[in-house]
Amino acid sequence: MRIRREPVRVRVPATSANLGPGFDAMGLALALRDTIDVRTTAGRTEVEVVGAGAGSLPTGEDHLVVQALRAGLEHAGGQQVGLRLRCENRIPHGRGLGSSAAAVVAGLLAARGLVAEPEILDDTAVLALATRFEGHPDNAAPALLGGATVAWEGPAGPSAVRIAATRRLAPAVLVPVTRLATSTARALLPPRVPHPDAAFNAGRAALLVVALTERPDLLLPATEDRLHQSYRGEVMRPSLDLIAALRGAGVPAVVSGAGPSVLAVDGLTDAVAQQHAGDGWQVLRPGIDWDGASVEAV
Repeated sequence: MRIRREPVRVRVPATSANLGPGFDAMGLALALRDTIDVRTTAGRTEVEVVGAGAGSLPTGEDHLVVQALRAGLEHAGGQQVGLRLRCENRIPHGRGLGSSAAAVVAGLLAARGLVAEPEILDDTAVLALATRFEGHPDNAAPALLGGATVAWEGPAGPSAVRIAATRRLAPAVLVPVTRLATSTARALLPPRVPHPDAAFNAGRAALLVVALTERPDLLLPATEDRLHQSYRGEVMRPSLDLIAALRGAGVPAVVSGAGPSVLAVDGLTDAVAQQHAGDGWQVLRPGIDWDGASVEAV
């Protein structure tokens, strides 16, 4: 398949997965975007990183965006060529805000923009390829589709749908200085959970859909979780303590993804943030990204 020689630009949002009870299924796209410019070359692959990860991320074929782009080209039957990337990263790394999913989706959409038949890399194909990288689609789905999403896996592979979330939501993210690898956080989860806890989370996840779409006044009970957050206390105790304090003040706060960032789904005032977060937390108010990832010729 012919590869376009025109450079492309990809923009992809940060995401917050789980939203409390929706473990490995629900996610929210945040209007905090990485921008990646990609052009083909006749030489070796080179990656320039500006912003988050600068000086620590790979600058060649080992870069995650490049790996995903290669997978996308292979899926589409496109020629593997030299690449030059400039990554302007605004999504914090290792904070539970979907930076790795954003990199994977960015690479796959860059491949879509470079091939002559982009329909081969439609959203279904991109979600499936991204899930192979990530292991589950909860971050890739909102990064790709925007807004609030529910993702699941079936015999035909991963699927996702958008929830018609109310535009009145005003999420905030409290980002700590410390980082946490997703693999470390997931390793603390038990292989089995008590049946009452599973039933509790099933009910709360169903309620969360209602709260996100029609009844934001129900977000506090709808974001309760017994499935994953408490098991991770030994590696993110400050996050869980902050969540308890915020929820005590009536704010529907949860661990963002694998943590250690905290997502206040709605209703976090400056006064409450200052009272409970302290100096070790950066408060971001990015809003919801309703459009999802995009690719365009530049």
